Amino acid sequence: MHDTDPGLALPTDTAPADPALTSKPTETAEGATGFTALRDEVTALVEDARTYAEAEVAFQKTRASLAGKHGARALVMLVLALVLLHIALIALAVGAVIALAPLVTIWGAIAIVVGVMLIGVALLVHAAQADGKLLGAMFGSGEAQ
Repeated sequence: MHDTDPGLALPTDTAPADPALTSKPTETAEGATGFTALRDEVTALVEDARTYAEAEVAFQKTRASLAGKHGARALVMLVLALVLLHIALIALAVGAVIALAPLVTIWGAIAIVVGVMLIGVALLVHAAQADGKLLGAMFGSGEAQ
């Protein structure tokens, strides 16, 4: 190495023995190595970040696909369960009408069963309205009504 300040030209009377130094006279060997190492580290960091992002996207796609498949299956099972529940309630209502028919007339049995079911519907609607009002209060503009 030569005893010159960085950025100054090499003395003209002595030529450097290393041809790499002649192509870059303003950089010292230590400075070039430091910048090259830093550039290599930054390049490796960018490549690692890109690899991580690609892996994360692939993972999320796989997870979404699995969630979609299992969600669709769960929805089908829930619909089938609701259909079976509906059939069971119809069977219960018919059975109740048949059981009450000897005690009261057939029309009386139908009236009792339908009346009990309508009372149940009214109670469920009232509970749903109370929950709806609570949700409205939670997500409303904050004004008390």
